Amino acid sequence: MARMHTRKRGRSGSKIVYRDSAPDWVQMNQEEINELILKLKREGLTKSKIGMILRDQYGIPKVKQIIGKRIGDVVKEASLEDQIPEDLLALMRKAVSLNRHLSKYPKDLKNKRNLQLIEAKIKRLTDYYKRVEKLPSNWYYSIENAELLVK
Repeated sequence: MARMHTRKRGRSGSKIVYRDSAPDWVQMNQEEINELILKLKREGLTKSKIGMILRDQYGIPKVKQIIGKRIGDVVKEASLEDQIPEDLLALMRKAVSLNRHLSKYPKDLKNKRNLQLIEAKIKRLTDYYKRVEKLPSNWYYSIENAELLVK
């Protein structure tokens, strides 16, 4: 399948080994992992960062195999969920930095086009999040609002 805004094909990479039970080397139980997830979330880390920390520092390859729930479900149950989803916030950060670049170098046509593509992705993502009610229906994207949220 082709990628969205290029003529290139998708990426190939390593596949995760299928496993239905918890690995033998994980020494932590469910309650300890839950507490660790909530502690890291209270420190202000995103769900993907929490997953990387659990993988790299604690040797937990997949939280769902041990707990039976995803990191997002644990965070949601504790009502520590972010106002704006993580992937949308990352795109907004990218758009803000690109907009700063374009204010310095207004004739950079390639990056003007890149900003248009990023903003199109943001629009599609906000439509989706409004549909599944993760964003309020009156929420809208503008570069000024994005600059305020990103800072």
